[in-house]
Amino acid sequence: MRSLDNMRTLILAGLVIAGCLFITQAGADEVEKLLFLVVEKDEVIASNTMLGRFDRLEMSAKEKIQEYKISNAVAVVVTNQRYIAYGVQPGSWKDRRIRAGEKLESLEVADYSATLVTSDRILNFYGRTGTWSDTKR
Repeated sequence: MRSLDNMRTLILAGLVIAGCLFITQAGADEVEKLLFLVVEKDEVIASNTMLGRFDRLEMSAKEKIQEYKISNAVAVVVTNQRYIAYGVQPGSWKDRRIRAGEKLESLEVADYSATLVTSDRILNFYGRTGTWSDTKR
């Protein structure tokens, strides 16, 4: 009987340790909040806590902000002229021009990545490298 109780205790201890390891591993993949935006009428400032800096988005006189989204480590600003993304690791704004007649259909941001779907193409941005990619629809 004592041997059976010891076996149960060992099994229970093993399950507790395995559960703790699983929880620790799951938390390791989370991206902490590293990026905040200050959005004004005619400018956007990225507050990059990872690099300890503030980066202003330079816009032309006729450029107007239409939409923006932010995640933990990447942000996208849509204006009437460009799609502009900010990644915390390169610590800079990178843009892509809107094509004539192109309309934004959806915008998603999560962790270090962003995807935009337009009437003409699909664009993505990787915030660790500051790289845009696109393909025709």
